[in-house]
Amino acid sequence: MNFKILIEYCPGCRWLLRSSWMAQEILTTFEKEVDEVTLKPSKDISGVFQISCNQELIWCRKRDNGFPDIKELKKRIRDYVSPQKKLGHLDLP
Repeated sequence: MNFKILIEYCPGCRWLLRSSWMAQEILTTFEKEVDEVTLKPSKDISGVFQISCNQELIWCRKRDNGFPDIKELKKRIRDYVSPQKKLGHLDLP
């Protein structure tokens, strides 16, 4: 299955750097599972920060009360794209 991650962010809030860092982390961790990560500036709605995989919402800043910790984000993506994948030290409590 092809997995496509979309990170939609608010350019007016200056969240491009945060978005690109998360994209790098996702591509590094899931280099064999994820086919692409796209950064999309939200031009219509301000304050947007959402991450989806194949149109399934993984994280929403408004719904999830803030930005994801990278550990939590990687776990959510893993659970969607490759539940059996071990994340090493990120799996420790």
